[in-house]
Amino acid sequence: MIDYAQFCAVSDGRAGNARQAGALAAALAEGEPGRCTLAPRAPWRWLAPRRFPGSASAFGDNFVRLLAAPPDIAIGCGRQAALATRLLRARGAKTVQILDPRIDPVHWDIVVAPLHDGLSGANVITTLGSLHPVDDAWLARARAQFAALEALPRPRTALLVGGGSAHVRFDLEAFEALASLLDAALARDGGSVLATASRRTPVEIREALRERYRDAPGLAWRDEADGPNPYPGLLAWADRIACSPDSVNMVSEACATRAPVHVFEPGRVHGRPRRFLDALLANGRIRAMDATLAPFDVEPLRETARVAAEIRLRLA
Repeated sequence: MIDYAQFCAVSDGRAGNARQAGALAAALAEGEPGRCTLAPRAPWRWLAPRRFPGSASAFGDNFVRLLAAPPDIAIGCGRQAALATRLLRARGAKTVQILDPRIDPVHWDIVVAPLHDGLSGANVITTLGSLHPVDDAWLARARAQFAALEALPRPRTALLVGGGSAHVRFDLEAFEALASLLDAALARDGGSVLATASRRTPVEIREALRERYRDAPGLAWRDEADGPNPYPGLLAWADRIACSPDSVNMVSEACATRAPVHVFEPGRVHGRPRRFLDALLANGRIRAMDATLAPFDVEPLRETARVAAEIRLRLA
Protein backbone atom coordinates (compact mmCIF):
# COMPACT_ATOMS: atom_id res chain seq x y z
CA MET A 1 0.00 0.00 0.00
CA ILE A 2 1.22 3.50 -0.83
CA ASP A 3 1.06 6.13 1.92
CA TYR A 4 -1.80 8.47 1.08
CA ALA A 5 0.22 11.48 2.26
CA GLN A 6 2.14 11.18 -1.00
CA PHE A 7 -0.87 12.19 -3.09
CA CYS A 8 -2.56 15.50 -3.88
CA ALA A 9 -5.67 16.12 -5.99
CA VAL A 10 -5.49 19.41 -7.91
CA SER A 11 -8.38 21.19 -9.61
CA ASP A 12 -9.96 24.57 -10.22
CA GLY A 13 -12.74 23.66 -7.78
CA ARG A 14 -15.40 23.07 -10.42
CA ALA A 15 -17.51 20.18 -9.21
CA GLY A 16 -16.85 17.77 -12.06
CA ASN A 17 -13.10 18.38 -12.09
CA ALA A 18 -12.71 18.23 -8.31
CA ARG A 19 -14.75 15.03 -8.11
CA GLN A 20 -12.69 13.21 -10.74
CA ALA A 21 -9.31 14.27 -9.36
CA GLY A 22 -10.37 13.51 -5.79
CA ALA A 23 -11.81 10.11 -6.66
CA LEU A 24 -8.68 8.94 -8.46
CA ALA A 25 -6.37 10.34 -5.80
CA ALA A 26 -8.36 8.57 -3.07
CA ALA A 27 -8.30 5.30 -5.02
CA LEU A 28 -4.54 5.54 -5.43
CA ALA A 29 -3.93 6.56 -1.84
CA GLU A 30 -6.39 4.06 -0.37
CA GLY A 31 -7.27 6.86 2.02
CA GLU A 32 -7.87 10.60 2.05
CA PRO A 33 -5.42 12.45 -0.22
CA GLY A 34 -4.30 16.03 0.02
CA ARG A 35 -6.25 18.55 -2.04
CA CYS A 36 -5.35 21.85 -3.64
CA THR A 37 -7.98 24.17 -5.13
CA LEU A 38 -6.51 26.55 -7.66
CA ALA A 39 -7.33 30.26 -7.91
CA PRO A 40 -6.53 30.95 -11.60
CA ARG A 41 -5.26 34.42 -12.41
CA ALA A 42 -5.00 36.30 -15.69
CA PRO A 43 -3.39 35.83 -18.11
CA TRP A 44 -2.62 32.20 -17.27
CA ARG A 45 -6.26 31.22 -16.87
CA TRP A 46 -6.66 31.85 -20.59
CA LEU A 47 -3.37 30.26 -21.63
CA ALA A 48 -3.34 27.06 -19.56
CA PRO A 49 -1.94 24.47 -19.91
CA ARG A 50 0.79 26.31 -21.84
CA ARG A 51 3.71 27.53 -19.78
CA PHE A 52 4.91 31.13 -19.86
CA PRO A 53 7.23 33.14 -17.60
CA GLY A 54 5.72 33.73 -14.19
CA SER A 55 3.47 30.65 -14.30
CA ALA A 56 4.37 29.79 -10.71
CA SER A 57 2.18 32.74 -9.71
CA ALA A 58 -0.78 31.59 -11.81
CA PHE A 59 -2.92 29.97 -9.11
CA GLY A 60 -2.67 31.81 -5.80
CA ASP A 61 -1.05 31.20 -2.44
CA ASN A 62 -2.25 27.62 -1.92
CA PHE A 63 -0.50 26.52 -5.07
CA VAL A 64 2.66 28.48 -4.26
CA ARG A 65 2.87 26.49 -1.01
CA LEU A 66 2.28 23.24 -2.89
CA LEU A 67 5.08 24.07 -5.34
CA ALA A 68 7.41 24.70 -2.42
CA ALA A 69 6.72 21.21 -1.01
CA PRO A 70 5.39 19.14 -3.93
CA PRO A 71 3.70 15.79 -3.37
CA ASP A 72 5.16 12.58 -4.74
CA ILE A 73 2.18 12.23 -7.08
CA ALA A 74 -0.13 15.05 -8.22
CA ILE A 75 -3.46 14.21 -9.85
CA GLY A 76 -5.08 17.04 -11.79
CA CYS A 77 -8.31 17.38 -13.74
CA GLY A 78 -9.23 20.09 -16.19
CA ARG A 79 -7.32 22.63 -18.22
CA GLN A 80 -6.22 24.83 -15.31
CA ALA A 81 -4.97 21.83 -13.38
CA ALA A 82 -3.07 20.69 -16.46
CA LEU A 83 -0.78 23.71 -16.13
CA ALA A 84 -0.51 23.18 -12.38
CA THR A 85 0.54 19.55 -12.79
CA ARG A 86 3.09 20.55 -15.44
CA LEU A 87 4.63 22.97 -12.96
CA LEU A 88 4.63 20.34 -10.22
CA ARG A 89 6.33 17.85 -12.52
CA ALA A 90 9.10 20.38 -13.08
CA ARG A 91 9.55 20.38 -9.28
CA GLY A 92 9.93 16.60 -9.17
CA ALA A 93 6.39 15.29 -8.68
CA LYS A 94 5.00 12.44 -10.74
CA THR A 95 1.89 13.71 -12.50
CA VAL A 96 -1.41 12.23 -13.64
CA GLN A 97 -3.63 14.49 -15.73
CA ILE A 98 -7.32 13.65 -16.23
CA LEU A 99 -9.07 14.75 -19.48
CA ASP A 100 -7.46 15.68 -22.76
CA PRO A 101 -5.07 18.58 -21.99
CA ARG A 102 -5.24 19.70 -25.67
CA ILE A 103 -1.45 19.63 -26.00
CA ASP A 104 1.00 16.73 -26.31
CA PRO A 105 0.49 14.20 -23.47
CA VAL A 106 4.28 13.91 -23.17
CA HIS A 107 4.21 16.82 -20.69
CA TRP A 108 2.74 14.50 -18.02
CA ASP A 109 3.72 11.09 -16.71
CA ILE A 110 0.23 9.74 -17.37
CA VAL A 111 -2.85 11.21 -19.01
CA VAL A 112 -6.26 9.65 -18.31
CA ALA A 113 -8.75 10.53 -21.03
CA PRO A 114 -12.20 9.24 -21.94
CA LEU A 115 -12.39 7.21 -25.12
CA HIS A 116 -14.65 9.80 -26.74
CA ASP A 117 -11.82 12.38 -26.54
CA GLY A 118 -9.94 10.36 -29.17
CA LEU A 119 -6.58 10.85 -27.44
CA SER A 120 -3.82 8.25 -27.81
CA GLY A 121 -0.21 7.86 -26.76
CA ALA A 122 2.18 5.60 -24.90
CA ASN A 123 1.34 7.29 -21.58
CA VAL A 124 -2.42 7.62 -22.17
CA ILE A 125 -4.96 5.48 -20.29
CA THR A 126 -8.44 5.58 -21.81
CA THR A 127 -11.75 5.21 -19.98
CA LEU A 128 -15.28 4.74 -21.24
CA GLY A 129 -16.68 7.48 -19.01
CA SER A 130 -15.59 9.79 -16.21
CA LEU A 131 -13.90 8.88 -12.94
CA HIS A 132 -15.87 8.99 -9.68
CA PRO A 133 -16.06 7.38 -6.21
CA VAL A 134 -19.18 5.25 -6.81
CA ASP A 135 -18.58 1.58 -5.96
CA ASP A 136 -20.21 -1.01 -3.69
CA ALA A 137 -18.72 0.49 -0.51
CA TRP A 138 -19.81 4.02 -1.51
CA LEU A 139 -23.34 2.78 -2.25
CA ALA A 140 -23.51 0.90 1.06
CA ARG A 141 -22.58 4.06 2.95
CA ALA A 142 -25.22 5.99 1.00
CA ARG A 143 -27.89 3.40 1.83
CA ALA A 144 -27.03 3.74 5.51
CA GLN A 145 -27.00 7.55 5.36
CA PHE A 146 -30.36 7.71 3.56
CA ALA A 147 -31.97 4.64 5.10
CA ALA A 148 -35.42 6.27 5.14
CA LEU A 149 -35.62 5.95 1.35
CA GLU A 150 -35.94 2.17 1.68
CA ALA A 151 -39.53 2.65 2.89
CA LEU A 152 -40.64 4.28 -0.37
CA PRO A 153 -42.81 2.12 -2.66
CA ARG A 154 -41.09 0.18 -5.41
CA PRO A 155 -40.09 0.46 -8.12
CA ARG A 156 -38.09 3.45 -6.95
CA THR A 157 -37.19 5.56 -9.99
CA ALA A 158 -34.26 7.93 -9.56
CA LEU A 159 -34.69 10.95 -11.84
CA LEU A 160 -31.43 12.85 -12.45
CA VAL A 161 -31.96 16.19 -14.16
CA GLY A 162 -29.18 18.38 -15.50
CA GLY A 163 -29.39 21.27 -17.93
CA GLY A 164 -28.36 22.46 -21.35
CA SER A 165 -24.76 22.42 -22.53
CA ALA A 166 -22.69 23.23 -25.59
CA HIS A 167 -23.52 19.75 -26.90
CA VAL A 168 -27.25 19.49 -26.21
CA ARG A 169 -30.26 21.66 -25.54
CA PHE A 170 -32.15 20.56 -22.44
CA ASP A 171 -34.75 23.18 -21.62
CA LEU A 172 -38.20 23.22 -20.00
CA GLU A 173 -39.81 21.73 -23.10
CA ALA A 174 -37.35 18.83 -23.05
CA PHE A 175 -37.95 18.29 -19.34
CA GLU A 176 -41.71 18.12 -19.87
CA ALA A 177 -41.21 15.52 -22.59
CA LEU A 178 -38.99 13.46 -20.28
CA ALA A 179 -41.50 13.78 -17.44
CA SER A 180 -44.34 12.63 -19.68
CA LEU A 181 -42.48 9.38 -20.38
CA LEU A 182 -41.90 8.88 -16.68
CA ASP A 183 -45.57 9.64 -15.92
CA ALA A 184 -46.63 6.84 -18.25
CA ALA A 185 -44.32 4.37 -16.51
CA LEU A 186 -45.57 5.47 -13.08
CA ALA A 187 -49.19 5.11 -14.15
CA ARG A 188 -48.51 1.53 -15.18
CA ASP A 189 -46.05 0.41 -12.46
CA GLY A 190 -46.77 2.63 -9.48
CA GLY A 191 -43.78 3.12 -7.23
CA SER A 192 -42.04 6.35 -6.26
CA VAL A 193 -39.88 9.09 -7.78
CA LEU A 194 -36.58 10.21 -6.27
CA ALA A 195 -35.76 13.33 -8.27
CA THR A 196 -32.82 15.69 -8.05
CA ALA A 197 -31.59 18.71 -9.96
CA SER A 198 -27.94 19.64 -10.55
CA ARG A 199 -26.01 22.88 -10.30
CA ARG A 200 -26.66 23.46 -14.01
CA THR A 201 -30.42 22.96 -13.90
CA PRO A 202 -32.27 26.16 -14.89
CA VAL A 203 -34.63 27.71 -12.34
CA GLU A 204 -37.72 27.02 -14.45
CA ILE A 205 -36.90 23.30 -14.58
CA ARG A 206 -36.26 23.22 -10.82
CA GLU A 207 -39.69 24.71 -10.21
CA ALA A 208 -41.33 22.34 -12.68
CA LEU A 209 -39.62 19.45 -10.91
CA ARG A 210 -41.12 20.47 -7.59
CA GLU A 211 -44.62 21.01 -8.96
CA ARG A 212 -44.66 17.87 -11.07
CA TYR A 213 -43.85 15.53 -8.19
CA ARG A 214 -45.27 17.50 -5.27
CA ASP A 215 -47.91 14.83 -4.52
CA ALA A 216 -46.08 11.74 -5.79
CA PRO A 217 -44.48 9.30 -3.35
CA GLY A 218 -40.81 10.12 -3.01
CA LEU A 219 -38.95 13.42 -3.10
CA ALA A 220 -37.90 16.22 -5.44
CA TRP A 221 -34.71 18.01 -4.42
CA ARG A 222 -34.02 21.33 -6.15
CA ASP A 223 -31.21 22.99 -4.19
CA GLU A 224 -29.81 23.46 -0.69
CA ALA A 225 -33.04 25.16 0.42
CA ASP A 226 -34.55 21.65 0.38
CA GLY A 227 -31.90 20.34 2.77
CA PRO A 228 -28.83 18.17 2.13
CA ASN A 229 -28.56 16.80 -1.39
CA PRO A 230 -29.88 13.20 -1.32
CA TYR A 231 -28.11 12.31 -4.59
CA PRO A 232 -26.01 9.47 -3.07
CA GLY A 233 -29.15 7.94 -1.57
CA LEU A 234 -30.96 8.17 -4.89
CA LEU A 235 -28.25 6.17 -6.63
CA ALA A 236 -28.07 3.69 -3.77
CA TRP A 237 -31.80 2.93 -3.48
CA ALA A 238 -32.88 3.22 -7.13
CA ASP A 239 -34.46 0.24 -8.86
CA ARG A 240 -34.07 2.11 -12.15
CA ILE A 241 -32.59 5.44 -13.17
CA ALA A 242 -33.84 7.98 -15.70
CA CYS A 243 -31.64 10.92 -16.58
CA SER A 244 -31.21 13.82 -18.95
CA PRO A 245 -28.49 13.32 -21.59
CA ASP A 246 -26.33 16.36 -20.93
CA SER A 247 -23.69 15.23 -18.42
CA VAL A 248 -21.00 12.60 -18.97
CA ASN A 249 -20.25 12.66 -15.23
CA MET A 250 -23.87 12.15 -14.22
CA VAL A 251 -24.44 9.29 -16.66
CA SER A 252 -21.13 7.68 -15.67
CA GLU A 253 -22.09 7.68 -11.99
CA ALA A 254 -25.57 6.34 -12.73
CA CYS A 255 -23.95 3.53 -14.72
CA ALA A 256 -21.74 2.63 -11.73
CA THR A 257 -24.82 1.36 -9.89
CA ARG A 258 -26.53 -1.98 -10.50
CA ALA A 259 -29.71 -0.27 -11.76
CA PRO A 260 -30.80 -0.02 -15.42
CA VAL A 261 -30.14 3.47 -16.76
CA HIS A 262 -32.55 5.11 -19.22
CA VAL A 263 -31.20 8.26 -20.93
CA PHE A 264 -33.64 10.77 -22.42
CA GLU A 265 -33.20 11.22 -26.18
CA PRO A 266 -29.46 10.52 -26.48
CA GLY A 267 -29.81 11.26 -30.18
CA ARG A 268 -30.21 14.96 -29.46
CA VAL A 269 -26.61 15.12 -28.17
CA HIS A 270 -23.72 15.91 -30.52
CA GLY A 271 -19.94 16.06 -30.32
CA ARG A 272 -17.81 14.01 -27.93
CA PRO A 273 -20.60 13.34 -25.38
CA ARG A 274 -22.61 11.75 -28.21
CA ARG A 275 -19.76 9.30 -28.83
CA PHE A 276 -19.80 8.43 -25.12
CA LEU A 277 -23.55 7.74 -25.13
CA ASP A 278 -23.30 5.75 -28.36
CA ALA A 279 -20.65 3.52 -26.77
CA LEU A 280 -22.89 2.87 -23.75
CA LEU A 281 -25.84 2.10 -26.01
CA ALA A 282 -23.70 -0.28 -28.04
CA ASN A 283 -22.51 -2.24 -25.01
CA GLY A 284 -26.00 -2.34 -23.48
CA ARG A 285 -25.27 -0.36 -20.31
CA ILE A 286 -27.91 2.28 -21.10
CA ARG A 287 -31.08 2.42 -23.18
CA ALA A 288 -32.86 5.33 -24.74
CA MET A 289 -35.68 6.32 -22.39
CA ASP A 290 -39.22 5.35 -23.39
CA ALA A 291 -42.56 5.05 -21.60
CA THR A 292 -41.90 1.48 -20.43
CA LEU A 293 -38.66 1.94 -18.47
CA ALA A 294 -38.34 -1.82 -18.91
CA PRO A 295 -35.79 -3.63 -16.74
CA PHE A 296 -32.66 -5.11 -18.31
CA ASP A 297 -29.55 -6.86 -17.04
CA VAL A 298 -26.55 -4.62 -16.34
CA GLU A 299 -22.93 -4.73 -15.25
CA PRO A 300 -21.77 -1.70 -13.24
CA LEU A 301 -19.40 0.58 -15.14
CA ARG A 302 -16.55 1.39 -12.75
CA GLU A 303 -13.36 2.72 -14.24
CA THR A 304 -11.70 4.39 -11.24
CA ALA A 305 -10.33 1.23 -9.59
CA ARG A 306 -9.07 -0.11 -12.93
CA VAL A 307 -7.30 3.15 -13.75
CA ALA A 308 -5.76 3.36 -10.27
CA ALA A 309 -4.38 -0.18 -10.61
CA GLU A 310 -2.86 0.65 -14.01
CA ILE A 311 -1.26 3.84 -12.64
CA ARG A 312 0.28 1.89 -9.73
CA LEU A 313 1.88 -0.48 -12.22
CA ARG A 314 3.20 2.31 -14.45
CA LEU A 315 4.51 4.56 -11.66
CA ALA A 316 5.59 1.70 -9.37
